[in-house]
Amino acid sequence: MAAKDMGTKYTCFKCGTRFYDLKRPEPLCPKCGADQREAASIKPPEKTERRRAARAPVEEVEEVEQELVEEEEMAADEDFGEEPDEDY
Repeated sequence: MAAKDMGTKYTCFKCGTRFYDLKRPEPLCPKCGADQREAASIKPPEKTERRRAARAPVEEVEEVEQELVEEEEMAADEDFGEEPDEDY
């Protein structure tokens, strides 16, 4: 019997059992009886979103480093009694 003739393939959200629904109207897990339509559907992120998520911590670190540099410059200006340079 070919896999496409067996219906939709599921992995039970409760017990992890893999099974086919055999084209039945209710996709019930044969092991624990959980109705798979009750599972919270989570769509996997697209490749571009995963790439952005992987780069996000680096960008946050750069922002924090930039803030620290700015704070050090302001502290150095205050130590010499000067006002921070302002660009207009």
